[in-house]
This record gives sequence, C-alpha cells and structure tokens, in this order.
Amino acid sequence: MKKSIAVVIPVYNSQDNLPLLIDSLTSVLNNNFEKYEIILVNDGSKDQSGQVIENLLKLYPCIRTFELAKNYGQHNAILCGIREAQSDVICTMDDDLQHPPEAIPQLIRKLEEGYDVIYGVPKTEKHAVWRNLTSKLIKLILKSIMSISIGQEISAFRIFRTEIRESFANYKGNFVSIDVLLSWGTTRFSSITVQFNERHSGRSQYTFKKLLSHALTLITGFSILPLQISSFMGFASVFLGIAILIFVFVKYIISGGVVPGFTFLASAMAIFAGVQLFAIGMLGEYLGRLFSRTLGQPTYTIRSQHKSQRGFFE
Repeated sequence: MKKSIAVVIPVYNSQDNLPLLIDSLTSVLNNNFEKYEIILVNDGSKDQSGQVIENLLKLYPCIRTFELAKNYGQHNAILCGIREAQSDVICTMDDDLQHPPEAIPQLIRKLEEGYDVIYGVPKTEKHAVWRNLTSKLIKLILKSIMSISIGQEISAFRIFRTEIRESFANYKGNFVSIDVLLSWGTTRFSSITVQFNERHSGRSQYTFKKLLSHALTLITGFSILPLQISSFMGFASVFLGIAILIFVFVKYIISGGVVPGFTFLASAMAIFAGVQLFAIGMLGEYLGRLFSRTLGQPTYTIRSQHKSQRGFFE
C-alpha cells in the first residue's frame, strides 16, 4: 500500500453530504495509509458548504481547503486540488457520497500492478435515459481524444500517480478535462468495477444542455476531429457535384434534352449549403476557443485557503 495519498473533492452545494463523507473517508484512510490529506475545493457554493468546511477543519487534522473566487466548474476545481496535493498518489471523487471510500484500497492495489491511472467504474448507470445517452457520447469523444482502450470506462472516481501532473503543469486554458490532461502523461490506464451508492441529498448539476455543451467544448477544445469531418464532407460534396455534372452531361448527349427534376437539384444544393454552413460553424467554434485563450482567463482563482494546525504533511 502507498505511504501517502491525497483525496481531492470538488465541493458545490454539499452542506448535507460533507460531514458524512469526511467521516467515512477518514475511517478508510486511517486504516490503510500512513499519511493522507483530504483537499476540499469549494467551487463557489451557494449554500452553507463553506461554513461546514470551516467546522470540519476544527475536527479533522487531515483537511486542507481552497475556496475559489467563483464557480469555475468541477474539472477546474479538481485541477486546483491536484496541483496543491503533497502525496505519492492522488484520488479524485465527488461530494455526493456516490463514490464509496471503501473502494479506494482496491483502486490502489490495481494501481500497484504497474498502471498510472485507475478508474472506479459503476456496475450500472443510475441516471435518466437522456443523462446516460449524453454520458456515453462524452465517453466516446474522450476515447477518441485520449486514444486509450478504456475510454468508455471513465468516471470522476479515479486514482493516479502524482508525478503525472507534471505533464500538464503549464496548462492555462479556461476549459479543463482532467481525463484528457492525464492522457498527456501516460497511456497506462485501467479500471475496476465498483458498486456506487445512491446520491445522499441534492441533485446533479449537469443538465442536458450543460452535458451537450460540455461534449461540444470537449471535442473542439482538445481535438481537430470536427475539422477533419468538415474536410471529408467537403470532398464528398465535390465528388457528388462532379457526379451530378457527369450525369447531366451524359443525359444530354444521349437524349438531347435537359434533365428534369427540380426537386433533385434543389436537394443537392441544400446538401452543399449544409456542408458549407457546418464547416463555417466548426471554424467559428475553433476561432472562439482561440479568442478565449487570448483573453487570458484564469483556469481558477483561489480566494482563500486553510488547513488544520495539526496537518499530516508538515
């Protein structure tokens, strides 16, 4: 078993979950690690999560907290915690009690088989149909971007070796995907099946619109696949146009008249126009990402940070 571990938890509106989560987590960590720390990153919570975190600091010597200036998003908050960790390995998990702390030793044992990143994958997805479909879409995109065989077995419950973070130490983009960043430093990924728990309280912050937006931003922020698709569609349209021209010319030679079929020609023109608009739209998305980068928007901004006076990593 590794000597030290940092558990990074992004916190957003979880005032009811945190006490139970920290109590369960510290019990597992005490029994399996010589040193550990729990890093809570408050991502602009609107409830009393900040006050709950302050109370937990007084009770647990292993907690370090970071309060972000506003809500930057789950992955941005996780990146903040990853960069602040002081341990051999890092574990990331959600704040809703769905990720079981009891599975952390299993993830560690799998990691010690020679892997760099291990995911805890749920046996079954316990979401609405639309949520499952969009999640599968995002995982397919991640599989394409990351070029790893387990791309569809990705979850927010993950453990990885701390040294991997050096591969994205200089990343400054305002859009973050922890899984893509991890793939910059290694290809040794694996996963194990874990029995996830029911959400203790609250509801998911990921709406259908947010998930689709995340998928679009993910594929245009870390991949050139849409541009390649646009190029392919452009070439296909050219060949289709040539084929139509040849058909019209041959028909004219054989029959000596024009080719009837306004509907056919109108459909062909609509296809060409659609391909053009799609390509322009994709170029606009990429230009928008470049423009956002030039603004220098921060990945996150830390408003304040605190730690227990009896910290484990002194």
